[in-house]
Order: sequence, then C-alpha cells, then structure tokens
Amino acid sequence: MIIAMGPYQNLTVWQKAMVLARDIYNVTANYPESETYGLVSQMRRCVVSIPSNIAEGYGRGTNRDLVHFLYTSLGSSNELETQLLLSREFSYLSDEDASMLLQLNEQINKMLSSLIYKRTQNTGSDFTSKPET
Repeated sequence: MIIAMGPYQNLTVWQKAMVLARDIYNVTANYPESETYGLVSQMRRCVVSIPSNIAEGYGRGTNRDLVHFLYTSLGSSNELETQLLLSREFSYLSDEDASMLLQLNEQINKMLSSLIYKRTQNTGSDFTSKPET
C-alpha cells in the first residue's frame, strides 16, 4: 500500500524544530567561551539533528526508514532537554529562556512521538513523498 505524503517542510513538527534550532543558536551565542567546544557544540549538533532526521526519514520512502529517523530525532530532542536543564543549572540560561525552550522542545517531542505512533500503525506499507499521479 502506497501512502502519499506532502513534503516534509509542510510538517508542523519540522517547522517547530527549525524554530527551535534558530533559538538555540541565538541563545548559545551568549554562552561562555569556555563552552564553545562543550555544551554549545553539543546543543547545536543536537538541535540540528532534529529537523535534519525528519527530512532524511521522509526522503527514504519507507515507513521503516521514516520511523527509524523519527526515533533518532526523538532521541536528539531528549538529549537537548538534558542540555537545556544543565544550561539553566549552570546559569547560562535565564529561567524564562529555559522555560520557553523546554516548552517548545516538549511540543516537538510529543509531536514526534505521535508521528511515530501513527506511522507504526501502517507497518509494512511504503509511502511516497510525492502524490501519486
């Protein structure tokens, strides 16, 4: 069974992940220089991984691959949550900024979990990123 899907850029979860990536890059620009190759690098790689893996999964064309990459995005979201909590603990982030970023990340996390659930209900079926003609 082929399930037609639109481009990944239409997914709200991908759009929110792109906003989160921009926001993380902006806030980490103010971290201490001593964290450039530590927490800053880790957070930036992690947050870029979220929308990147959504896009890669959608480009693969099978539910199995899509779900695999969505799980990778979910793992990066969980990793980022820990890094945000550490950033707040180390006073690199204000409570307000940390709260806003954690809330956005939580939304993304829930959306990824929901998408994984929905896609695993279609086990065995393939999909195409282009509508059938």
